[in-house]
Formats: sequence, structure tokens, C-alpha cells
Amino acid sequence: MFKFFGQLLIAVGIVAATLAIWVAFVPGAMPVLHKYGVADLLGLEDVAEDGAGQGGGPRRGGGAVSVITAAVQGAVLNDRVTAIGDGRALRSVAVRSEADGLITGLYFASGARVEEGDVILRLADEAQVIAFERARLVLADAKDELDRFTRLQGAGTVSGVQFRAAQLALETAELAVREAQYDLDERTVRAPISGWIGLLTVGEGDRLSSATEIAVIDDRSQILIDFRVPDRFVRSIRPGTPIQATPLFDPSLTLDGEVRAVDNQIDRASRTLSVEARIDNEGDSLRAGMAFSIAMEFEGDRYPAIDPLALQWSSEGSFVWAVRDDKAVRVPVVIRQRNSDSLLIEADLHEGDLVVTEGVQTLRPGSEVRIANAPTAQADGVAKAKSENDT
Repeated sequence: MFKFFGQLLIAVGIVAATLAIWVAFVPGAMPVLHKYGVADLLGLEDVAEDGAGQGGGPRRGGGAVSVITAAVQGAVLNDRVTAIGDGRALRSVAVRSEADGLITGLYFASGARVEEGDVILRLADEAQVIAFERARLVLADAKDELDRFTRLQGAGTVSGVQFRAAQLALETAELAVREAQYDLDERTVRAPISGWIGLLTVGEGDRLSSATEIAVIDDRSQILIDFRVPDRFVRSIRPGTPIQATPLFDPSLTLDGEVRAVDNQIDRASRTLSVEARIDNEGDSLRAGMAFSIAMEFEGDRYPAIDPLALQWSSEGSFVWAVRDDKAVRVPVVIRQRNSDSLLIEADLHEGDLVVTEGVQTLRPGSEVRIANAPTAQADGVAKAKSENDT
């Protein structure tokens, strides 16, 4: 029997010690105990922490809790978008021939610069030249015939039917010449745009078909970059919005550009918006097909900014302890942006308000507090907030 009571006392002691450690070192422990009535049952209403943040240990009994505070500041929520995009030339044309035939002349090499209208290659055209000359002879004969009928018509020796037939013959001959000229022109392949020729797939002496791609000409004076952004930025992105592009092959290189076009629909599967940007290709160092990291920054609304040490967590979510009329007030917060030295939050707080950064272990709503670092905490915080506002 005595052994049982001894073990029971040891177990109770362990539980009490664990509870004391939890209350002393875990933020938000007291509110949980009060929520379930454990604090009232154990008589912990008057527990306070003296010298918190100053290295002092907890003390029991009445009186204000010593805390260290920091002033709430104001900061602008900056949205930053990063995405990976694929580059392509400003204009790109796959060159093909309209006709089949034997290549008799190739006038540019792979990688050469061409101007719009330059002759790239010629096909054998002897048959087309003969057809063109024949059409010209027929046209000349039709003109002479019409001239003769015109003179005879004045003498009344030519009927109207004969005269109209001569006119029709002339028009038919003119069309034949145009058709022969077209067939002859198709034997010459010209550059459709100015740019750089890619690798040629044919050579002089090859037989070319109209389905064969001769080469690709790229106008890469500018590089277009296609990328996607979340749909929440649809109201912020428009043509002319600045962007920064970093080639993945050279992270040290940052190029300035701008949005060229924005798609008119949101992709239903990914809920993203397709965007096209452009950057100048000075020095011709970029190529179509390169991958780029795209960054865009947008200035948003102004939010309260707090020291990260002030943020506390409970089963109900995040909160801070604000000091109002020398009493602790629990204020729920929603984090909007995390910075290295501050948190931008959405809460019932204003610039210059004081929040507790140290000494939160035994605070509960309505607890009296004594600011250990007053008055410098409030003065410095307000001055800093005022400086940011003036800026």
C-alpha cells in the first residue's frame, strides 16, 4: 500500500514538473490552460514572469510582467514574380522552294547574314526560259493582229466578232506571258526576311522538292520570351511592364526588357496567364531556344511590419501581444510577406503601436505589463516609421 502511494506521489511530481516547464518555456501555454480551466484548478491565475528578456527567471505572485517591446512599422508589400521562359527570334521563317528541280547555284553558306530579297539559290530553268520566250512571241503576234484589225475596222472590212476575237487573243497572250514569268521566277529562291541563315540542308547539285526545308532564317535583333504567371497578376501585367531576364547559362547576366503582349485567356488547367516579353539582343549573343529566368516586381499596398520575434502561434493561428494602456492585448494576425528582418501582416495594428518581442511566456489577455526597454522602444520605432513615411 505504501509502495503504491509512493509511486503515485512520484508520478504526480513528474506531471507537475513537466507542467511547470511547459508553462515557463512554451509561449501560449497559459492561454491553453485557461481555455480548458486547468489554470483555475491549479491556482495559476497570478503567474507572471519578471525580467523576461533580461535574463531573469520567472517569479510568482501579483504585479506587472516585464517585457521587451518593438514598435510596429509600415512597409509596402512587394510582389515579385519569377518564371522560366523560352526564347525565340523576333521573326523566324523556314525557307522552302515553290518548285521542284536541280540546284544549279547556291549563293550563301550556313550562318551567313542575308537581307530581304537576296537570292539564296537557283534551280535549273531552261524549260521555263523557253516557255517564257514562246509566250512573248505569241503576245507580239497577238498585238500585231489586233493592230491590223483596228486599221481595217475603220474601213468597214472587219466585223465586230473578228475584232473582239483579236482582243481576246491579245489578253490571253498577256496572261500566258505572266504565267511563264511566274514559273521562271519560282526557279529562284529569295530570302523572305533579313536575318541569319541556319544550317543549310541542301547543296549545289542536289535535287530539291517543294517539301524540303532549305534552311531557317532568324531575325534575332530582339529575342521574344514566352512564360506564364499566376492569374492573380492579370490586373498588374500589361504591354510595357518592365521585366528582367537572366539567361540560365549565365546567372551573372541580367537583361532589361518589357512585356510585348498578354494573352486574352487564363489557362483553365494551370490557372496561369501566358505572357510574351522582348529583350534587345545587342552583340548578337543570344539565340532562339535559350531558357531565361524572368523576374517582375510590383509595388502593392502598405501593411504593418513587425519584428519576427513578436509572432506567436496557438491552436487558433498566429497572433501577437500588443501593449495598450499598459495591458497585454492578443491580436490575431495574417502574414502577408516574410522579409529577413520583418514580417508584413494584416491585423488591427497601426504604425507606432507596441508589440511584445520578449517575455510572452506568461502573458494572457488583460495582463498588466511593464516595458523594460521603455521609452526607447517606442521612440525609435515611431521615428523609423516616420522616416519611412517621409521617404
